Amino acid sequence: MTQTFNLTTDPWINVIDSQTDTVQTVSLLDLFANAQQYRGLAGEMRSQDLAILRFLLAILATVYSRYNVNGDSYEWLAIDEATMQVQEAVDEDDFRRKDLFGTWRELYDQGHFTTRISDYLHRYQARFDFFGDTPFYQVSAQDYDALVPENKRVANNNGTVAIKQINRLISESANSPAIFAPKTDAAKNQLPLPELVRWVIGYQNFTGVTDKTKIVTDDKFSTPAGWLYRLGPVYIQGRTLFETLMLNLTLASDDAYVVQKPVWEYASVTDYVAERRRLLPPTNIAGLYTVWSRLLHIKWSEAGVPTIFSAGIPMFANENTFIEPMTVWRRDTSGNKQDYRPAVKGIRSLGIAMWRNFGQYVAFIDTDDVHEPGVVTWLHQLQRKHLVADELPVTLATAALISDGNATSQAPVAEVVDDMTIASEVLFDVDQDQFWPLRIEKTIGLTQQIAKDYWFFVKQIATIRNLNGNEFANREQGKFYDRLNEPFKTWLAGLTAQDDRDIKIIAWKRQLRQLVLARAQELLAEATNRDIGGIPGTKGTMNIFTVMNGLRAAVKRDLDLKQEGKHETTNS
Repeated sequence: MTQTFNLTTDPWINVIDSQTDTVQTVSLLDLFANAQQYRGLAGEMRSQDLAILRFLLAILATVYSRYNVNGDSYEWLAIDEATMQVQEAVDEDDFRRKDLFGTWRELYDQGHFTTRISDYLHRYQARFDFFGDTPFYQVSAQDYDALVPENKRVANNNGTVAIKQINRLISESANSPAIFAPKTDAAKNQLPLPELVRWVIGYQNFTGVTDKTKIVTDDKFSTPAGWLYRLGPVYIQGRTLFETLMLNLTLASDDAYVVQKPVWEYASVTDYVAERRRLLPPTNIAGLYTVWSRLLHIKWSEAGVPTIFSAGIPMFANENTFIEPMTVWRRDTSGNKQDYRPAVKGIRSLGIAMWRNFGQYVAFIDTDDVHEPGVVTWLHQLQRKHLVADELPVTLATAALISDGNATSQAPVAEVVDDMTIASEVLFDVDQDQFWPLRIEKTIGLTQQIAKDYWFFVKQIATIRNLNGNEFANREQGKFYDRLNEPFKTWLAGLTAQDDRDIKIIAWKRQLRQLVLARAQELLAEATNRDIGGIPGTKGTMNIFTVMNGLRAAVKRDLDLKQEGKHETTNS
C-alpha cells in the first residue's frame, strides 16, 4: 500500500484554541479556514513555531499577490489558471500597488481568509505530501543521488542525520550525547509523524554545520547554517493566529510587482538547486521563507523507521539582505562600514531583554547606523494608511535559537523568547517636539545608567567581602535587570500619544528609584560583620553603609528627580 501523509488534509500543526485553551492538531486547510479561532501556534518550541509561521506566510503571500478577496486575479496580472502561477512579467506602468493594499485591508476587515487559499492548496496538494515522488521539503532518492558525490549516494548509507539531531529539544549528534535530553536514549529517535514534519521545517531553518555531505558544485563552499539561524528574529505577535499572520504579511512592500515563488513551485529539484548555486538571495518573500539549507531524503524501512540523508546547499550571504523583514540589523564595524548584518544573539547576550535594544526595532532618529526591521516598516505603512487602528497594541516578539559559537558545529545551546508591547500611535509617533520613540530610547539609556550605578555599588560590596568584584557585580546586575523587565514592559505598554511625556517619564524614574533602592536594601539585610565593620578605603572606612550612601547619591544625581519634580509642579 502506498503511504501518504498530506499536509493539506492531514492534521500536523499544533494550535491553541481560543475558546477551550487547549492544543489542537489541524491540517493546512483547517488552519487557514479557522485561523481567527486560534490564539497561536503551539509546537514543541517557539523557534519551531516561527519557522512554521514563515512557511504559512509564504502560502498567503503567494496567493494574495495573485488573487483579491473575491478570488479574482488582478486585472493587471496574467495568471495561468491551470497552475495558478503568473504567466508573464508585469509592466511597471500597469502595476497598481494599491490593489494589494486593498486586498490586505479587506482580508483584515473581514477577519478570515478566503477559499482561494484552499483552491491553491488543492492545486499543489501533491507537493505537500510527506511521501511520494515529490515529498514535502525533501527529494527523491534519484534526485539526491544525482546531486551529491558518488560515495555519498543513498545506497552507501553515508551522510545521514538522526531524528535526535533534527529534534531541537535534543540536538544530539553521534559525537556529543545530550545528557539532559527530555527523552531516554531508547526514545530519542522516535517521533510521531506530525511532529517529524514540524521538525523537518524547523531543521531546514535552524541547521548547524556538522553535516559532512554537500551537493556537487563547481566551486567549493562551506556547509551553511539554516537561514533563520543566522538572523536576529523579530515578528509581530497578534491577539489571534489570523492577526499574527496578517500583521506579518508584507504583501505590498515593494514599488514594483514581485512574483512570489515558494520552493514547491519550482518545476524540479534540479531547477531549485541551480538557482541556489547562483548564491543570490531570493527576490521574493515566499522564496525566502521556504529556503532550504539542506537537501533531505528520507528513506523508510518496511517497519516505518526513517533514515534521513542530508546534504548541504550553498547559501547566499546575509549582508544587506533587506528583503528579509524578520530581523534586526547591526552596522558592520569591522569590514565595509556600509554593510549591515543581522544582529544575531550570542551566548553573552542571552540575558539582554528586547526593550534594552529598543533602538534596533524602530528608527527613532534619522541616521544610517540603524536599519529598521522590515516588519516594523510594513506596520508603519499600514498605520499611515489607516489600515490598523492607532491604538492597536503592537507586540514585537522574538524566538531565537542560540548557537554554541563553535564554528565547526553551531549546535543550539539555548532558546530565547521575549516580547514587548507598545501602542501603534506611540511606536510611530508623529509629534516631532515630543517624539515618543526618542524619549523612550533616552529613558532606556537612563535606566541602564542606574543599572551601572547599582553594578558599581555591588562591586564595592564585593571588594569589602574580598570577592571577585566583576563576577559578583555582573551576576547581581543581571538579577536587577530581571527585576526591571516586567515593570518597564508594563510602563511601555501603557503609553499613549495623548500622554504628557515628561510626567510619564517621571513616573518611571520614581519607580526605578524604588526598585534599585529596594534591591540594595535586600543586600543590606544580608550584611555580615565584615560588611558592617568595613575595610580601609581612599576616603576612610568603606562599609555597607558608606557604599549605600554612595548609591543613593548616584541615583539622585542621575535621575535628577528634584528638577523633574519642579517641571511636574509647573504643569499641574
